[in-house]
Amino acid sequence: MARRTKSELPDDDFEEHILDTDIRDEMQASFLEYAYSVIYSRALPDARDGLKPVQRRILYTMQDMRLFPDRGHVKSARVVGEVMGRLHPHGDGAIYDALVRQAQSWTVRLPMVDGHGNFGSPDDPPAAMRYTECRMAPPAVAMTASIDEDTVDFRPNYDSREMEPSVLPAAIPNLLVNGTSGIAVGMATNCAPHNLVEVVQALRHLVKQPKADLDDLMRFIPGPDLPTGGKIVGLDGIRDAYESGKGSFKMRATARVETIGRRKGIVVTELPYGVGTEKVVERIKTLVQGKKLQGISDIKDLTDRANGLRLVIEVKNGFVPEALLEQLYRHTPMEDSFGINNVALVDGQPRTLGLKQMLEVFLAHRYDVVRRRSAFRRGKKAERLHLVDGLLIALLDIDEVIAVIRSSDDASAAKERLMGVFDLSVPQAEYILEMQLRRLTRFSRIELEKEQEQLRREIEELDAILGDDALLRSVVSEELAEVAKTYGTPRRTVLLESAGTPAAAAAVPLEVPDDPCFAFLSSTGLLARSSSGEAPGSGGGRANHDVVTSVVATTARGEIGVLTSRGRLLRLAVLDLPAIPASANDPNLQGGLPLSEVLSLESGERALALCTLREDGPGLALGTRQGVVKRVNPEVLNRDEWEVIGLKDGDEVVGAVELATGEETLCFVTSDAQLLHFGADGVRPQGRAGGGIAGVRVTDGQQVVWFGAVDPGVPEGSVVVTVSGASSALAGTDAGAVKVTPFSEYPPKGRATGGVRCHRFLKGEDTLVLAWVGTAPARAAASSGAPVELPDATGRRDGSGLPASQPIAAVAGPVSARVPATAPVEG
Repeated sequence: MARRTKSELPDDDFEEHILDTDIRDEMQASFLEYAYSVIYSRALPDARDGLKPVQRRILYTMQDMRLFPDRGHVKSARVVGEVMGRLHPHGDGAIYDALVRQAQSWTVRLPMVDGHGNFGSPDDPPAAMRYTECRMAPPAVAMTASIDEDTVDFRPNYDSREMEPSVLPAAIPNLLVNGTSGIAVGMATNCAPHNLVEVVQALRHLVKQPKADLDDLMRFIPGPDLPTGGKIVGLDGIRDAYESGKGSFKMRATARVETIGRRKGIVVTELPYGVGTEKVVERIKTLVQGKKLQGISDIKDLTDRANGLRLVIEVKNGFVPEALLEQLYRHTPMEDSFGINNVALVDGQPRTLGLKQMLEVFLAHRYDVVRRRSAFRRGKKAERLHLVDGLLIALLDIDEVIAVIRSSDDASAAKERLMGVFDLSVPQAEYILEMQLRRLTRFSRIELEKEQEQLRREIEELDAILGDDALLRSVVSEELAEVAKTYGTPRRTVLLESAGTPAAAAAVPLEVPDDPCFAFLSSTGLLARSSSGEAPGSGGGRANHDVVTSVVATTARGEIGVLTSRGRLLRLAVLDLPAIPASANDPNLQGGLPLSEVLSLESGERALALCTLREDGPGLALGTRQGVVKRVNPEVLNRDEWEVIGLKDGDEVVGAVELATGEETLCFVTSDAQLLHFGADGVRPQGRAGGGIAGVRVTDGQQVVWFGAVDPGVPEGSVVVTVSGASSALAGTDAGAVKVTPFSEYPPKGRATGGVRCHRFLKGEDTLVLAWVGTAPARAAASSGAPVELPDATGRRDGSGLPASQPIAAVAGPVSARVPATAPVEG
């Protein structure tokens, strides 16, 4: 409840004086005083140590509290309270914010505070100061080193009860290394962070060459080095900023295109300085929802402490990731600009500084610090030398010294007598009186003589530094080199002259065009597509990889089918396959995609061939291990997979091929070296559920090792390759014997018969481990991918094969010979 108060009347002798002031004059004076306070006491850094007053007070207070890196952490609230109570009479929130920023590795290039606890992230604020702990980071020790050696001026604090430094000794060029930002009244500052090693190299060069120009300095400092890494695109704005103190440059995120599952994706590992992942994610979601950005299926933030920043942007099938990345740079904070405005206090006045001016101000400060430090140390050593000289005089006649002291009435009289008898100064006499008896030994005299010589040498060295300006500069240069060696780190930001050719980038379509191409399948299950519609040639050499066993003509945005040994046909999008460059030789599938990454196969199931999903045409032909053959009618594929043959127990498909005309010759080769071929027109097409008809008669204990088709127009140029071995040998360990025979040597036989003999077994051989029929020249590869030479073709009745140089894993003919007649063309 409010209480009424009675106003007291003024005294009788009270005189009222009213001063009339123009409101404009009062506002002008008050505003100037406020602006002066903000500029000099809060917002702008000193060009010498690169620190604002609150940052300087935090580091000085932590040094005064002895919170060194080898000590334990203390509560941040304790440091904030000390700073606020002793030196900085402002809110604790502002002090804690400044402390936190000095501990964040993504905010400053060289953190000055070692934080323990939740100090936030680029998107999240830190925990309250009662929860976090802190101490000085090693670079902060270099910033405050020798502060107690009269290296800087001190001034009274806000209540004149304590003294605070007006600037720190600053062995590190903090203004350039960590940068700063602040908004004052009528002016602002925004300095970019740089690499410590590069700045020190430029400083040392400037020490040797004070007249060095900007181009000389930029050989050492080519540009900023941002804490978050990333890329800087375009260096013209950087040079402008280094020359005049004002300029701007563009920052780009570091991103790469990766295969994520069955799709392509953009993985972002570094963002521009001052940009958080949540800001990027929110912007992308807004653009996608507004239909201004297409091609993104999902975005995930997988950032953690173990792996650092990782932002995964999944790209829809049919879109070019590189083109989408350019749109992300254009429309999201993944590309941002940084405006440099190097405003700092020089001799108490705000000035806009170029690169050389900033370096010169720091060097002048270091010259002054080293000079004052040397003078202070010389004075201290001279005082000590004076005491040591007096003590050595006393030790020369210690008995008389003791007698003088014992015969004196009091300490004051003893001091006067010592000064008179031995010609000592007041400090020397007082030091002798305070000396302990254990210092009167002969060993102590030897130590004092050594100390005397050491002090004289050190004084001479300090006198040389104070008397020789060149030696002073050399000391500063060497100390800077030690700082770079101790605290320097490699560059994080990549500097680019430009972002590339914009015209070329704009020419890349966002979506993958539905251009003609070819899909390939290798014997080890690698999948790939050609990067153009040109059919691969039949050149000579090839890379060290397995042979291509199937090739189909398709388009980049089309779909194909994969026939497996379980009699299944699986749908596969061509866009999911990696593109390989067109080659005059067999395509190199070393960069192909394993089949297991795009399709789910059952245990023991193998991919046999690729096919188109056309509704017209003669369909597919399949041969099983038990000698069954089947032609499948072309039907509409209405789901991702379906069975194309009903297999009996223990049976599996050993070969599959898509027929081009229906007039091809179907061929079986069995493990007991029997070959049978007949016309495909003799096999009646069946539906998907059909189990096929008899193809080749297989004797007990034998099986079909190969099934395929030979084009009707090239049987004369086809060959039969058979590889024999022992059934008891482990697969891939026995090279066996290889025989190459012209296909024309084998007469056709009726379906469901046993065929004719194609290979004679040698001693120790009892089976065919591999067979192949196709267009010459045949090519073979070992399991390692190395090519295996095949013997020349011989007659069917010329006996057994020749020993192979190493076990053969696969055989195939020229890729160009297997390109369908209906291959796509440009247009």
